[in-house]
Amino acid sequence: MIWAENAALALTYALKGDLTGLRIPPAGPPRIADRLWQHTCFEVFIVVKGQPTYYEFNFSPSGEWAAYAFRGYRDGEWIEDDGLHPEIVVRSAASIFELEALVRLDRFLAIKPQVALGLGLSAVIEENDGTISYWALKHPPGKPDFHHPDSFALELALPDKSA
Repeated sequence: MIWAENAALALTYALKGDLTGLRIPPAGPPRIADRLWQHTCFEVFIVVKGQPTYYEFNFSPSGEWAAYAFRGYRDGEWIEDDGLHPEIVVRSAASIFELEALVRLDRFLAIKPQVALGLGLSAVIEENDGTISYWALKHPPGKPDFHHPDSFALELALPDKSA
């Protein structure tokens, strides 16, 4: 994860190992799609520290993506904004699969330079038999819940581009 120009967040997710048992959606045209978490996808959750609101972005290897805005824990809605259009690039080899996503955060009023952010990076991985596993930098106690405040394990500040 790195900051790119214009308050864009560049994320790289990598799966390493025997990929033959995984169900990875084939590449297609980029488009908004809902319920991507029901299959292999990669996610980032972004919260402004001290605020109840947060955002969720889903990136599918197919090129599909989704964005959601939440007023509080799991209280939110789907964002239908083609202007968000994250750039998604996929690379695959025998034992590694990478997905890169570039998300512009300057479209969100709550995310301003020098504000402290909490990020939760996660992945939903589907096997060929339909089994799904949930991966995150940090899981709260109990069942996986990417929306739980404990899942926002990374802390950083949006760089001030005026400096």
